[in-house]
Amino acid sequence: MTDADLAHRLQAAAHRRQTRQAIRRAGQLVPEGTISGNALVAVVAIMSFLACLTLGAVTLVRDASRDWQSDILREITIQVRPTEGVDLAAEAERAATIASQAPGVASAEVLDDKANARLLEPWLGTGLDLADLPIPRLIVVHLGDPSGVDLAALENRLRTQVHGATLDDHRSWTSRLQTMANATVLVGVAILVLVFVATVLSVIFATRGAMTSNRDVVSVLHFVGAEDGYIAREFQRHFLLLGLKGGLAGAGAACLLFALISFVIGPSVGGADGDQFTALFGRFSIGPVGYFGALAIAFLIAVMTAVTSRLTVYGYLADTD
Repeated sequence: MTDADLAHRLQAAAHRRQTRQAIRRAGQLVPEGTISGNALVAVVAIMSFLACLTLGAVTLVRDASRDWQSDILREITIQVRPTEGVDLAAEAERAATIASQAPGVASAEVLDDKANARLLEPWLGTGLDLADLPIPRLIVVHLGDPSGVDLAALENRLRTQVHGATLDDHRSWTSRLQTMANATVLVGVAILVLVFVATVLSVIFATRGAMTSNRDVVSVLHFVGAEDGYIAREFQRHFLLLGLKGGLAGAGAACLLFALISFVIGPSVGGADGDQFTALFGRFSIGPVGYFGALAIAFLIAVMTAVTSRLTVYGYLADTD
């Protein structure tokens, strides 16, 4: 390196240092606490809140779907319908005995009248005398080894040896619920994508607005030799802080709502209606994945905000050159 090159580099470094010092003395390139900046924080907070709510709903449905699959693999139901001239209780006990002797079955339990009344409570209400009603007897069969159970053979044996007995493995019902759960998850993912796109568009408009309002400052910086990267970093830092504030505010509000709903709804779920609600949605408690996911969304939105603003600045400077 020649002395001339060294002198040129030192001069350029001193020029850049003087430019940065002049900017700091004159004020920040992107002022803090502006109306547009506060508005962007509010928009990002709302988007983060909606994204976290969507993630929580998707997590809830996914966990419930996983529980459905786990339960359906380990439980089947035998129904014994009343038949004239046949002892219904004896037939139910026979069906339970046949089921308990099948390979892979852990236990078979005949539901008593109280349990049957509880199952019918959402439709018939409470306080009814079910003794004179032709209520089928239900046998709940718990499977120890679902893969080792021959359901077809068990169903044939029940039909031939027990009057009015039918076997239900719930698989068609669970298949419909699983399809609904998958559709819900896909809708949730689509909503997340739309929220992120809306956030990016908001940041683009806010960045271009800030660039336009500071056009004179940017022009002076270009005139004195400031690099595009320096200007982009100033905007990136500014919008990173805005995105982090808005993202954490929205995620915090969503987590607070999750905890509040779990605290209020969880203990109040009871009775037959509550049992069905719990079967569909669990205990309505968002697990750690939901809370950590909300925190991840907050930081993801902050990073998206910073990167979007940086790319927007580069595009704006390229258009104005």
